[in-house]
Amino acid sequence: MSLRRTPFFECHQAASGRLIDFGGWELPVQYTGIIEEHKQVRSSVGLFDVSHMGEVFLRGPSALKAVRHLVTNNVDIPNGHAQYTAMCNHEGGIVDDLIVYRLADDEVLICVNAANRDKDYNWIKDNNPCDDVEVVNESDDWAQIAIQGRNAATILDTLTDQDLSAVASFGVVRGTVAGVEGCIMARTGYTGEDGFEVFIPAENAAAVWPAILDAGASFGIQPIGLGARDTLRLEAKLMLYGNDINDDTSPLEAGLGWVTKFDKEDFIGKSALEAQKEAGLTRRLVCLVVEKRIARPHCPIMVDGEVVGEVTSGTKAPTVEANIALGYVPRRFARPGNRVQIDIRGRIAEAEVVKPPFYKRPY
Repeated sequence: MSLRRTPFFECHQAASGRLIDFGGWELPVQYTGIIEEHKQVRSSVGLFDVSHMGEVFLRGPSALKAVRHLVTNNVDIPNGHAQYTAMCNHEGGIVDDLIVYRLADDEVLICVNAANRDKDYNWIKDNNPCDDVEVVNESDDWAQIAIQGRNAATILDTLTDQDLSAVASFGVVRGTVAGVEGCIMARTGYTGEDGFEVFIPAENAAAVWPAILDAGASFGIQPIGLGARDTLRLEAKLMLYGNDINDDTSPLEAGLGWVTKFDKEDFIGKSALEAQKEAGLTRRLVCLVVEKRIARPHCPIMVDGEVVGEVTSGTKAPTVEANIALGYVPRRFARPGNRVQIDIRGRIAEAEVVKPPFYKRPY
């Protein structure tokens, strides 16, 4: 079975990107190197191809009502704004974490994780509570890029007919980008930096990539691969679906209580989450700084020789210059300052629970 390619595939080849199979997509894991690319985004700006992400639209008079039933957050936002949220199953497990974009009174875009494209679309369609709302999977109709870093808005602003300085964090505007009409620009991202994620009609998208690189040349802009995307998101304690959260983890366990609004009308999973909250959590996702060694997913977390949990994500973090990890531990061990041990391929490394996130942008 051949791998899927984005409209920017030839750009990755021309830039000598190291291409890998990423969930059935042929995507660049790196170009010049993960550490260099990571530091480029933190210090200035970088360009990511995230066209493998999915786009599901809900359209109709009750679109907002339908979305509010499907997700944990209240989606109490005006048109032209976005919100991070979780979408749960009836047991309170996370079907996906996503961003919802309120484009109009009767139109909401849900950006879903790449691995969950079909799963999420089917879940949304099957659980849509409103007969006057159409659920449409347009994932193949859109390309998506992310321009991230402190200079991102300045660069993108030269290529669009919109005033991006007027767009607040999690704001959304429609407009033209590099001559391509019908784009959706959102001040969101997955790196811990300022920046924009841009949805581009796929049939006309190819020219946008080189245009952004040309516009950002004076800022040293570089294309950035999946490797640095992962280290950047982990420093910012942004979770990866399938690693840190899944159908068997709840938003409360994952530290997403802030996007779980029990005071709104009923939503899928609400009763199960209320019961979990009432009973008390048995485990929490924590941030760990690991001494001397790099912990990877599934490494056992131990206390006094007893396995109490496991690592879900881990890396050597270029900005904070430490080995960092996320993992689930019993609630009694989740307080910052607690010490645990991690079994890394048969060798025991000391680790400390720290307050999230590992990195917060200084501007």
